[in-house]
Amino acid sequence: LVEDYMRQMQERQVEDSYELLTTREREVLQLLAEGKNNKDVANLLNLSLYTVETHRSNIFQKLNLHSGAELILYAIRKGVIS
Repeated sequence: LVEDYMRQMQERQVEDSYELLTTREREVLQLLAEGKNNKDVANLLNLSLYTVETHRSNIFQKLNLHSGAELILYAIRKGVIS
């Protein structure tokens, strides 16, 4: 599903992969980049841990990230956190 969505966005010529993220994924990205763990994010956003893990996985795939450190660097570059 994510791959299909990414392909559709690429066909629409979305250049910045940040635009591929949903509003909720952007919220999760920000909280993770601020150092929150999955359980903290779940509690803050009133979501199940499984849902947060799914969002996290989608974020990593859409942004082609491979570690928490890469996620934090990406968030700083995009101005999500300072």
